Amino acid sequence: MVQEAVDTWGRIDILINNAGILRDRMLFSMSENDWDAVINVHLKGTFAPTHHASVFWRESVKAGGETFGRVINTSSPSGIYGNVGQTNYGAAKAGIAAFSVIAAQELFKYGVTVNCLAPTAISRLTEPLMGGSDGVSDELRESMSPRWIALIATWLCSEEAQNVTGRVFDIRGDKLGIAEGWHLGPSETQGDEPSDLTNVVKTLMEKSRLNADMSGNDREGPGFPPKTI
Repeated sequence: MVQEAVDTWGRIDILINNAGILRDRMLFSMSENDWDAVINVHLKGTFAPTHHASVFWRESVKAGGETFGRVINTSSPSGIYGNVGQTNYGAAKAGIAAFSVIAAQELFKYGVTVNCLAPTAISRLTEPLMGGSDGVSDELRESMSPRWIALIATWLCSEEAQNVTGRVFDIRGDKLGIAEGWHLGPSETQGDEPSDLTNVVKTLMEKSRLNADMSGNDREGPGFPPKTI
């Protein structure tokens, strides 16, 4: 696919990885096929074309040319925040986010940026989860239209975005944000025995933020892990 683009136009400038499927199951009900299918489509489906495009860009630079490279990958709030029933989908989408951060570091010197979108939208993939076409109002369909995602995707392909790389953008209708990745939170000194860790972990949990909910905010309430032990 990448070679066909190069053969047709002499170069490749933009790669958008957006393939996706769902095989939602609770972990105890998920088959190995459910797992493999989702990982292959999402995660390997992101790696493979990006690999071949990056080979072209690197060889172009080594040959003395200049490149204009843009890679835009698709993660999900399920991957960066977590969602029940989607260990396969969430793991794949979290992997895509991490892949994007690392690939951005590797390809920047070749003039290539790599960014990631974590969109919330009504699409062929998500509409069945919302009750089908009859269950989505016109107002909701417009407010969660994929056109809002196209805006940042298009901008990231522009010359103005040359120094924007390794970022994960959270898009919800007309609201655009940057999802901030893993950072080291509070830390304490361990003791010599496992029994010493009760108070250490208690202190760490009290000082640390809760995991995020699907909106990207601290997750609280029944059914979620508590902040203290």
